[in-house]
Amino acid sequence: MYDPTVARLTYRGLLGRRRALVLGALPVLLIVISGVVRALTGADDQVAHDVLGGFALATMVPIIGVIAGTGAIGPEIDDGSVVYLLAKPVKRPTIIFTKLIVAIAVTMAFSALPTFVAGMILNGNGQQIAVAYTVAALVASIAYAALFLLLGTVSRHAVVFGLVYALVWEALFGSLVSGARTLSVQQWALAVAHKVSDSSLVTSDVKLPTATVLLVVVTVAATWYAGRKLRTLTLAGEE
Repeated sequence: MYDPTVARLTYRGLLGRRRALVLGALPVLLIVISGVVRALTGADDQVAHDVLGGFALATMVPIIGVIAGTGAIGPEIDDGSVVYLLAKPVKRPTIIFTKLIVAIAVTMAFSALPTFVAGMILNGNGQQIAVAYTVAALVASIAYAALFLLLGTVSRHAVVFGLVYALVWEALFGSLVSGARTLSVQQWALAVAHKVSDSSLVTSDVKLPTATVLLVVVTVAATWYAGRKLRTLTLAGEE
């Protein structure tokens, strides 16, 4: 199910100089902000929660997920180079699964690690806040990568749709409409973080069992459908 050649090509595409700069910008900004905030306010659990929840998990992680998920396959479809990949004797589900693994790894590396570093800077992991938000970033990375990989497979405007979901649906509607939070990857990840944290500050509007089921269902369904759409793309190209 995992093809090293496809993985190597996908890593090369995602971590090219220009895209790597974009991926690295938000993590660097998070760490800089955390350093400045710590210098100004000292170690404060509430502040750590606000920065990690309001910026790291709510903004940085989904945007990196958009870049990694859509970038794992979207550019290849747009420029037509996916035809050469599909011509190789590699099963379509293997291509999607491999690209998903790469997208997850890149999203985790550029989101979870900086989140942990920022948390340690802000309050030294007081009340397990740094660890809790790191786990949330890891969990969210999986679902975001699957969702945005699917978007990259079905639409040429995947980045736009991904940003709309991440920044409008989750950040705006998620904060204003309580029902929308049930369909929020951020809230699912927070449910896991709440279990990890010793702090009452880390909360979620979704219960852990529900969040776990939704995370698994969305990840599996998005991966399966992306593989199916790739088969359709192959048939269209052959015709």
